[in-house]
Amino acid sequence: MIDPKDPEGAIAEAAKRCSNWGRWGADDVQGTMNFLTPAKRAQGAKLVRRGVSFSLSQRFDADGPQKGWRRRTNPVHTMLDTGTDAVTGVQGFPHGLGGADDVIAMPLQCSTQWDGLGHIFDHGMAWNGRPAEKVVTSLGDLRTGIETVADVIAGRGVLLDVGRTWGTDGELPDGFAITEEHLTATIAAQKTEVGRGDIVLVRTGQLTRARRNGWGDYAGGPAPGLSFTTADWLHRTEIAAIATDTWGFEVRPNEFDHAFQPLHQVAIPHIGLFLGEMWDLDALAADCAQDGIHEFWLTAAPLPITGAVGSPVNPIAVK
Repeated sequence: MIDPKDPEGAIAEAAKRCSNWGRWGADDVQGTMNFLTPAKRAQGAKLVRRGVSFSLSQRFDADGPQKGWRRRTNPVHTMLDTGTDAVTGVQGFPHGLGGADDVIAMPLQCSTQWDGLGHIFDHGMAWNGRPAEKVVTSLGDLRTGIETVADVIAGRGVLLDVGRTWGTDGELPDGFAITEEHLTATIAAQKTEVGRGDIVLVRTGQLTRARRNGWGDYAGGPAPGLSFTTADWLHRTEIAAIATDTWGFEVRPNEFDHAFQPLHQVAIPHIGLFLGEMWDLDALAADCAQDGIHEFWLTAAPLPITGAVGSPVNPIAVK
């Protein structure tokens, strides 16, 4: 049970119960990605049956959900060279050659993305018990930058369509707290399993609703999501990562009277768990519902941006 008036106590107790500090040695930088072994990747690769693939990424463009919270904006895409430049001859290339170039400026967590292990601290401590000020500086994440898992995140993906199992017309309402019971019942209903090294995708249906009704407060407002009480499940199952179709992964408003992302505060710095947010799971979910198979080969490598605490990603699920 949660005491809504005691977030500090609940976070401290969950952090102690679920800590993976030292599990893979004092120098570890990959956290739960250590569960995603070569054997687990080989298992995942064998799940390709039909060869049909799904991009699980939202578009990166100016029509995204960001509204400027903590200086997060939607991507700004600018052309450096265009067809007009080529036709008017200002590019200076010989033999009729012309071309186009472009640049993009954006926060690394403005759309479909991974949270790295340097993204969240608990009382000044980062993953594996390191002082935050010695991990992330103005030069970036000096220890657990997202580049440390750039060649790791590929394996068995499992979709848990909680929205379809527990929601109305495939959607959970904002503020719906997904408990361990909801997760295990969804696993049973789908006749699948979740275990060590899996990359778990949780569909709530909130992105479906945002596409229908407009972005509204999708980026930062109320949302369905995982209950703080799932911290023990996240730790016990030994999954490699988990991603959702929502902005913040956990239920919002959070379950305490005064707290901001308390499950993040346990999952990232203590469990060492990689979190994915704003993933587009709708097309994949429809296919899974049709053929009854909710496991697949998933590759979701971040951009190897040295020292970054998060990264855009274009996850590809192949069934």
